[in-house]
Amino acid sequence: MEYTRLGRIGLTVSRLGLGTMNFGWQIDEPAAHTVLDHAIAQGLNLIDTANMYGREDGDGLSERIIGTWLARTGNRNRTVLATKVYAPMSADPNDRGLSARNIITSCEASLRRLRTDRIDLFQMHHVDRTTPWEEIWQALETLTNHGKIVYAGSSNFAGWHLTRAQAVADRRHYLGLVSEQVKYNLLTRHAELEVLPAAAELGLGVLPYSPLHFGALSGALRKQRDRSPGRTLLHASDRVEPHRAALQRFEDLCADLGEEPTTVAIAWLLSRPEVTAPIIGPRTPEQLDLPVRAVTKPLPAEVLARLDEIFPPIGNGGPAPEAWAW
Repeated sequence: MEYTRLGRIGLTVSRLGLGTMNFGWQIDEPAAHTVLDHAIAQGLNLIDTANMYGREDGDGLSERIIGTWLARTGNRNRTVLATKVYAPMSADPNDRGLSARNIITSCEASLRRLRTDRIDLFQMHHVDRTTPWEEIWQALETLTNHGKIVYAGSSNFAGWHLTRAQAVADRRHYLGLVSEQVKYNLLTRHAELEVLPAAAELGLGVLPYSPLHFGALSGALRKQRDRSPGRTLLHASDRVEPHRAALQRFEDLCADLGEEPTTVAIAWLLSRPEVTAPIIGPRTPEQLDLPVRAVTKPLPAEVLARLDEIFPPIGNGGPAPEAWAW
């Protein structure tokens, strides 16, 4: 495994992060623990979850599964533990969003479920357009000062949200954001317009989620032909069909390279200079192996150019405004 710093800060993370949205949803606790064991053995140290992962009723099941694993293995100090706050966790109207009350109470609840005394990266899962940044940062500063969180991050923010958030943090002499977790893959390149340039300017680590576009980039067409089980068939109509022609060209290119589509898709993300660590969500230990291979298999320039032909960037490519203007 290779490691890098998370943006401008001194924290070192693996070039792949383990996403745990499947824990409690698609795999049970013993299977999840096996995935966690394998991830640590492969050198992954970044574990990403959220308070709402696991079941639809917001019971924090993914966090609880990670908590029992940490208690069993004693691996807390070997991991960079990341979770999130924002999504509704009950019918209570105050049990959601980024109010100071919800940030603090959600952090306390996550700490209990995770069986730890601190969260290394506490991420805002979505922008809250109704709560002022002064209130948000006051709550996060309180948690930092009490040692309950170490760093603050964001997810699903626009570029101007990142800039606004950091400007308020700077006025308060607070470190502010250290990372942005964004949906980014060969089929979803909108982040290149403003989110990636803003993150680079602000010194934020970029953690792409859905790197395989819900399985569409994992050899979906071949799996359909082979009737292989899994997420690809589950989402075939909306994730695969709109991109069938491009995906066929992609799978043909991968076959010519002698590499699995999963490895190539992850290697492309790792080639992006702004990207710190794609967040992968395996359901079995074996599903970790192809992404891990990508870390040591950089793509040559001619392959990167072919991928741009198959999956063109938005507009003229590159950041705004050149992507749509001169």
